[in-house]
Amino acid sequence: MTDLATYQDPEVIQRVLHQARTVAIVGLSSNVLRASNFVGFYAARHGYRVIPVNPREREVLGEPSYPSLSDVPQPVDVVDVFRAPDAVPGIAREAVAIGARALWLQFGVISPEGVDIAVAGGLDVVMDRCLKIEHARYIGRMHVLGFDTGVISARRDAS
Repeated sequence: MTDLATYQDPEVIQRVLHQARTVAIVGLSSNVLRASNFVGFYAARHGYRVIPVNPREREVLGEPSYPSLSDVPQPVDVVDVFRAPDAVPGIAREAVAIGARALWLQFGVISPEGVDIAVAGGLDVVMDRCLKIEHARYIGRMHVLGFDTGVISARRDAS
């Protein structure tokens, strides 16, 4: 079994988030109640170019949706996956083929085979983490609320 902690390295997460400009979200839905839509909306609001990859959608968040990564006509930095784990090996092969820099697997999307393919292709990999949450933790404002501060207490310092 793949060690999840290996693919949840804060340094890798921060590097991916800081270097990325374009995020292709595989499984991005136009349904505003879906997590993929919220993550895509958040990413777009924070300066990333979001490219929907979903054969069931024509347009999401004002961008044309592509049936597969191979159909995306521009370079992609990060491939963010909202699909079942059994779809990941094929997505990882496509991510390598299009020259993506990173494969990001959302919560519950755990695929050792997909990870092996991506790593062999030279991609950074983040697995079982949410791009939106990690962005907010390291780049956004969540740290102001007490996250990732190193303080494990509800008490405030009186000084």
